[in-house]
Amino acid sequence: MTHTVTIEPIGEQIDVEEGQTILQAALRQGVWLPFACGHGTCATCKVQVLEGDVEVGDASPFALMDVERDEGKVLACCATVESDVVIEADIDVDPDFEGYAVEDYCATVSRIVDLSPTIKGIHLKLDRGMTFQAGQYINLELPGVDGPRAFSLANPPSKADEVELHIRLVEGGAATGYLHNQLKVGDEVNLSGPYGQFFVRNSQDGDLIFIAGGSGLSSPQSMILELLESNDSRQITLFQGARNLDELYNRELFEALQREHENFSYVPALSDVDEGSDWQGFKGFVHEAAKAHFDGRFAGHKAYLCGPPPMIDAAITALMQGRLFERDIFMERFLTAADGAGETQRSALFKKI
Repeated sequence: MTHTVTIEPIGEQIDVEEGQTILQAALRQGVWLPFACGHGTCATCKVQVLEGDVEVGDASPFALMDVERDEGKVLACCATVESDVVIEADIDVDPDFEGYAVEDYCATVSRIVDLSPTIKGIHLKLDRGMTFQAGQYINLELPGVDGPRAFSLANPPSKADEVELHIRLVEGGAATGYLHNQLKVGDEVNLSGPYGQFFVRNSQDGDLIFIAGGSGLSSPQSMILELLESNDSRQITLFQGARNLDELYNRELFEALQREHENFSYVPALSDVDEGSDWQGFKGFVHEAAKAHFDGRFAGHKAYLCGPPPMIDAAITALMQGRLFERDIFMERFLTAADGAGETQRSALFKKI
């Protein structure tokens, strides 16, 4: 049985099938609702039920307290409907968000590349092209792994039929362990997408700064490739951070892009340079490289950050000290179980994360 959910204040209506959550139905019909964890622990997708019958589902009591349940609040990622329903959501859709519907895909592993000692590039040939915005991610299903895992797309949208993922091996990680040690060329996997609100805000003025750490390079790579393909005239600067030269992957790609495009600059930074190394580039953390390059003054730019939480936090501090503000900074944190991926992660400085 299918029920209709009306989403206020935008007035959008979606069809929700039996057993499907409100969030699943919305994303698959191109209607964006705010969410983060997707499994009932962070409270980002909390909505108010105005009319109708809703089953709360497996929502954490910390994310949805008893008093909130009594008030008719539910988490869209867990809640299923038992009648036609009207909900109210805190929706602030970005004007640059294109709202592509989430779809399911079957993919065949076409190539596996060792990008660094800890990061593999995995290429998946899709059964049909995926329409997405550069910076978005997919959910990948793997045998023997409980629940899907999210990985950002590193390819530009112009390469729609084969997606590229950069996957770092996480110690004890079931999904990354499988991908690094068991996945083979020719294997078939299922995935869904696109997801996410990390994309270039093309309607906003200002030159672009990208700061990436580790496998967090994937989203900036997708964004930069698309910007350069479209002959975007803004100045684009990529700061890529790694511990050592072995971990600084795709350096040749970005050095080539820098030679080919006058408006693109590439600044790699190594935080733990080996003794005796002939490295002539920046030595230190990636946010320090950004400060040195711009002499600590970032006003007039838009910044896109992607990487582990400590890098994100350090970069935010540096950028804000250099006169950027919350409206100028966009980010995607790469969280693992070791980072507390199942917990709510929020910045003390930003309301929106």
